[in-house]
Amino acid sequence: MTADAIARDGDKAFLGHPKALAYLAFSEAWERFSYYGMQSLLVLYMTKQLLLSPHVDQIAGFEGFRGVIGAIYRLPGDASTQAVASTIFGLYTSLVYLTPIFGGFIADRLLGRTRTIIVGALLMSLGHFLMAFDVSFLLALLCLVLGTGCFKGNIAGQVGGLYAEGDLRRADAFQIFYLGINAGVIAAPLIAGTLGEGVGWHYGFGAAGVGMLIALAIYLWGRRHLPPDPPLRKAKDVEKPKLSAHDWRTIAVLVALIPVLASSVLVNQQIFNAYLVWADTSVDMTFFGQKLPTTWLITLDSIVSVSFLAGMVVFWRLWAKRFKEPDEIGKLTIGTFISVLGALSLAAGAAVAAAAGTKVSLWWLIAFEIFNSAAFANMLPVSLALYARAAPPAVLGTMIGVYYLHLVAGNQTVGVLGTLLEKMPASHFWLMHAGIAAAAGVVFLIVGRFFAKLLSHEAVGAGRAAP
Repeated sequence: MTADAIARDGDKAFLGHPKALAYLAFSEAWERFSYYGMQSLLVLYMTKQLLLSPHVDQIAGFEGFRGVIGAIYRLPGDASTQAVASTIFGLYTSLVYLTPIFGGFIADRLLGRTRTIIVGALLMSLGHFLMAFDVSFLLALLCLVLGTGCFKGNIAGQVGGLYAEGDLRRADAFQIFYLGINAGVIAAPLIAGTLGEGVGWHYGFGAAGVGMLIALAIYLWGRRHLPPDPPLRKAKDVEKPKLSAHDWRTIAVLVALIPVLASSVLVNQQIFNAYLVWADTSVDMTFFGQKLPTTWLITLDSIVSVSFLAGMVVFWRLWAKRFKEPDEIGKLTIGTFISVLGALSLAAGAAVAAAAGTKVSLWWLIAFEIFNSAAFANMLPVSLALYARAAPPAVLGTMIGVYYLHLVAGNQTVGVLGTLLEKMPASHFWLMHAGIAAAAGVVFLIVGRFFAKLLSHEAVGAGRAAP
């Protein structure tokens, strides 16, 4: 059935939405379980086992790979295990945000969304299981990068395809879809992380692989409820976009904001890298007498993030009843400066512990999670909304792809900065992140002062109406 046919049939079997949404949401929940289960273990696994002898000697092609990343990132031959692991993490996570561009191309031009998603799920499943063997580590990462690229953007596109043009349920559908994502993120460290740290690394990766197979099974079971894929596009069928002078000015500002956005998210993106390594060795993970696995910090982050995502929606609605609500740039500015407070919490905890000669109290990390989650709620969803609203319709898809480049650049930078963790006091390390975020906040203030009118609803609407 087409989206129009679904609307005419009145399919409201799942919380007032088409039953296909349930299959897509649960598939995505299990896919995110597998992805974040593996990612919560990755850096710890590399630093505590894989990159140590004799395991590192078993990795197929690692010597050549080590030479390539050493040349690109200027790693010395005697670089520490943590530095090499941080570099690999940054390269892997940045590619994860780059390959959806190619996944969208494959779906649009070659295979269609459904087949591309199935291929992506199979590649990711294979990648998780290959992580169980030292020899196939690099091949496993390649499968995961390509598989995520095929799966990630296309399944979100199918969610939107369930609704006819003008159906106001579409926005609610994405909220339900993202609840599924967060459910997977919360569960992943509790299951895959606990198995990996407590039983054996490969059990954790195996759990991630099983989760991905469950995601594929749910998707295939619900496939019959999905509307057919749009016709494949050919290059000759694509009209060249017509852009006004206003459109080009808007595009220029949005492109110029990419490095600023990348700088603003460094504190948040470091959570899966240096944050975990530092916490594993320097933080007292005892909570009411019980020592917690380090990977449970990811679950804490997810729970607090979900709470603030919902809380900020309510907060801004209440704020708007009495005061003027900030625009997207205003919220980005607020969020970025709140993230500075998060990094300062980690710096303060590290400084206090160093002065006392003890481990860092877990309460400093809890303070960080609160500040960082409040920042996240005003940054990533808001920045995506800005690009989706302000980008000229003729190049909307391209500009959304450009938007995700800030996560590519951000994760690359996270990997590079993570190599400095062993070279400076932890307090200085986190102060460095606070300083970068503060600089991004200042730039957002300047953009809000001089370019707010260009990116405003009124100006964008006028620009779109221009010939």
